[in-house]
Amino acid sequence: METLSYKLEAFEGPLDLLLTLIAKNKLNIYDIPITLLLEQYMEQIERMQSENLDIASEFLEMAARLVHIKSVSLLPKREEEEALRRELTGQLLEYQQCRETAEKLRAMVSFDRLVRPQSKIPADHAYKRHHAPEEMLAAYLSAMGRKRRLAPPTAEAFSGIVAKPVVSVASQIVFVLRSLWKRRCVPFRELFRGKRDSSERIAAFLAVLELVKGRRLRVEGDGDDCEIRLISGGE
Repeated sequence: METLSYKLEAFEGPLDLLLTLIAKNKLNIYDIPITLLLEQYMEQIERMQSENLDIASEFLEMAARLVHIKSVSLLPKREEEEALRRELTGQLLEYQQCRETAEKLRAMVSFDRLVRPQSKIPADHAYKRHHAPEEMLAAYLSAMGRKRRLAPPTAEAFSGIVAKPVVSVASQIVFVLRSLWKRRCVPFRELFRGKRDSSERIAAFLAVLELVKGRRLRVEGDGDDCEIRLISGGE
């Protein structure tokens, strides 16, 4: 896929970024290749970090959502994956319609010149009680406190996750195959030995699922106390 260059200010949110990636790479919005789209999306997140740009929390939430869909797609049962794909496609189509409508309105109306006379709003006397200024101030401060508690987490809350380098699934596929090249059979836990970074462990787990899906590995083991072992498909 072609690498996309952009300025962060050009995007309204993660859906806007996804639509741009889909259009840039001429992907079918009804059958999105999640793996390719996830790689492109994470490249843009890394580019934001390299340029020291603030990453909004919704961009990180969408990254986690794409990883979840990718993980579900590697499991035998596909019903959940299809439901997640339909939900994402529906949101993208809805956002696409809103964006197209906004473009049409932008061409028709210039909001810099739109003026109207002041409307006369009649006073509403339904509320008869009177409050001291101190009570109004206390109510305002209480409402502002609830607003802060309900606000979404800031980008700094995710700094411990996104600040670390992202490990690709492809590199871990090579690692797993090399581990099995001579021994042909290794304990499952051994693949995670020495991997202290969560991104590296997740990538290794997804690599195993990819290889099992492609019938290049076979996972054997039964019982809670049994040691799960990975056996190459050719053995």
